[in-house]
Amino acid sequence: MRTSSSMEHAAVAMMALLVLASVCSFPGASCAKVSYDDRALLIDGERRIILSGSIHYPRSTPEMWPDLIKKAKDGGLNTIETYVFWNGHEPRPREYNFAGNYDIMRFFSEVQKAGMYAILRIGPYVCGEWNYGGLPAWLRKIPGMQFRLHNEPFEREMETFTTLIVNKMKDANMFAEQGGPIILAQIENEYGNIQSGLPDQESATKYIHWCAEMANNQNVSVPWIMCQQSNDLPPNVLETCNGFYCHDFKPKGNMPKIWTENWTGWFKSWDKPDYHRPAEDVAYAVAMFFQNRGSVQNYYMYHGGTNFGRTSGGPYITTSYDYDAPLDEYGNIRQPKYGHLKQLHAVLTSMEKHLVYGQQNETSFDDKVKATKYTLDDGSSACFISNSHDNEDVNVTFEGSVYQVPAWSVSVLPDCKTVAYNTAKVKTQTSVMVKKENAVSQGLKWFWLPELLKPFYTDRTGSLRSNELLEQIVTGADESDYLWYKTSLTSGAAEEFTLYVNTTGHELYAFVNGELAGYQHSVNGPYIFQFQAPAKLRAGKNYISLLSATVGLKNYGASFELMPAGIVGGPVKLVRADGSAIDLSHNTWTYKTGLYGESIQIHLDKPDLEWTFPRTVPVNRPFSWYKAIFHTPAGKDAVVVDLAGLNKGMVYVNGHNLGRYWTSYIAGDMDGCHRCDYRGEYKTWGNQEKCLTGCHEIGQRFYHVPRSFLNTGGLNTIVLFEEAGGDPTKVNFRTVKVGPVCVDAEKGDAITLSCAHGGTISSIDVASFGLGGQCGAYEGGCESKAAMEALSAACIGKESCTVSYTDDFQSSGCEGSSVLTVQATC
Repeated sequence: MRTSSSMEHAAVAMMALLVLASVCSFPGASCAKVSYDDRALLIDGERRIILSGSIHYPRSTPEMWPDLIKKAKDGGLNTIETYVFWNGHEPRPREYNFAGNYDIMRFFSEVQKAGMYAILRIGPYVCGEWNYGGLPAWLRKIPGMQFRLHNEPFEREMETFTTLIVNKMKDANMFAEQGGPIILAQIENEYGNIQSGLPDQESATKYIHWCAEMANNQNVSVPWIMCQQSNDLPPNVLETCNGFYCHDFKPKGNMPKIWTENWTGWFKSWDKPDYHRPAEDVAYAVAMFFQNRGSVQNYYMYHGGTNFGRTSGGPYITTSYDYDAPLDEYGNIRQPKYGHLKQLHAVLTSMEKHLVYGQQNETSFDDKVKATKYTLDDGSSACFISNSHDNEDVNVTFEGSVYQVPAWSVSVLPDCKTVAYNTAKVKTQTSVMVKKENAVSQGLKWFWLPELLKPFYTDRTGSLRSNELLEQIVTGADESDYLWYKTSLTSGAAEEFTLYVNTTGHELYAFVNGELAGYQHSVNGPYIFQFQAPAKLRAGKNYISLLSATVGLKNYGASFELMPAGIVGGPVKLVRADGSAIDLSHNTWTYKTGLYGESIQIHLDKPDLEWTFPRTVPVNRPFSWYKAIFHTPAGKDAVVVDLAGLNKGMVYVNGHNLGRYWTSYIAGDMDGCHRCDYRGEYKTWGNQEKCLTGCHEIGQRFYHVPRSFLNTGGLNTIVLFEEAGGDPTKVNFRTVKVGPVCVDAEKGDAITLSCAHGGTISSIDVASFGLGGQCGAYEGGCESKAAMEALSAACIGKESCTVSYTDDFQSSGCEGSSVLTVQATC
């Protein structure tokens, strides 16, 4: 038995490091002092548990924010966490963007209106599978610039942006001492993960300590945190943990145990299936964290959302950032994950005083089974019993009672007697979301406009010239996915060659004398490939135009910003059949960023554009623009556009960039496509993945069209830029609805079924014991007629219903199982 304690309530506030002033900065505000000790954050001197969820404001819309935040609060959270996205707010030096979904002040105001706390993760490097990790590409043009090392150019720019954000928050009274919601702030991000891989260790140490000093000089009066920084932690910041599990994390010194990122799922790449982390495992990780003295826990993500425009990183991160979060990409509740965690939050909240003030006692039964008891001075207690075996259920005798604890689960006993919750027993419904084609898709009439390529077929015009092959990110400052490399040469006679280009990608189109010679993209990984295509030169002057394209910039790793893009260095050669070659690498190259259609903003569908309305829409034609007019789908359900049939490009609705599409990219097969068991560690690397779906399917087929992008009751315009050649006539719009809903129940449970957005239950399809399969596709089983009749009477025609599982439901002949499975249709 092991014991640890911290019992002196009266001394807590005196021992804590106070970091907030005691005076509100404006009348009528509800001010709060935030401090900490080794057990928890203290808010106005009271230890609190923090149940937080990440919602990234640019990955949704201002119109979605109130609903997302409300659902988070209804789900039992008391805090919202977000990164701050530097390259979204400062796309060019000293040109700031705080409008639309970058209106961070409005976002925090919504958090405050909901009566929730907030965690401000400034970074300003954020990773987040966001383009370039949130750092502006224009930084690369500043002389002497070294990212995330001790140098004046980077630290100057970082401090300027950090101060800008802090001052905006102060001006809006967003910090806790001002009556605002912000109780923690973060500087830098996961630096400890990559610090040892940086080229100058002394510079790295100086930099991370400068970060802490700079942050503390901002005088925000809330604690500053640094995640994953245990090996070189500066003074006056709190270290925190990120990962799938953080119960074994032990912060140094007088610090509470803070989990800044509990990964609820995983991001998606174009060539990968969809990752799913079972609700049972997420709940297990959370319960284990609080069992082991954790007090601040944040879900990354609680709502993942959408990488609108060109914001996805990677490279090769999809436009969807769903993340298998409790709220799906569109803001719908994902069941059973949302409901299962909500029930856990309710139990943990009821135990708050015990968790942060109680004396902790542990009883170990073996190296993977233990009971933990938190006891207050008044003698009341709250307990956990955990079983970390991944394939063995156990019976635990604890304080005179026997408890059956399934493998890889935690039982929570708020009174140390009765199990109120077990992480492996999901009692909430499973909702299967379906995408139903909408009538607005019928009769779409497509207009066509070719991308103007002719000006790029020669090297006569461009933005700069050089006798070397330049790196794409620095040259184009990431203003576009596209950069033209153009050169010319004179041939004495017509001759056939193989055009050879060594490129760091991610894509390459080659034109010789105005004709498309070939196209290639790299695989997801090295992003370096050798392009080869036949090239016929004519006698006289010849032109070679190479269009290099990126698909999101790298966002993570030591010196990640130095991973090149484009045809930097080459070589570029014309190779004869006998192996002799003409090396063009040091020709005079002319450069131009972007496409003509981007420069004239075709996606805005300006009146002076001369669209063609052909009888037969040109299909499978590279470098084409298409548009169609459609009505807004009725109702409140989320709207998506189905782009199956297209190849690769960008999609816009009413001028809003929904993001990149690449529907010709098929997700591969992985071992994790064929196994799923919540038991055992969840991993997304080392061929240990599990619970994957979408294998051998289009990497991302559906693209979110937020309702706020649509004209209510009016007409809308969809514009496509099809880069590689596809068929727009297959495009259709769908609405996302709740389809089958299912729940497993045991005797004494309340069976609750619910639809969404005013939908009603149309039928009870299953009420049986001993079923196989999954929700929407059950097999076999023994039907309970009593349950079927009771549920049909109580539920059909209603948006939600609750029926108690009684003895009557146990039909004769079904004695082999006590678990009743119910399926209904919304």
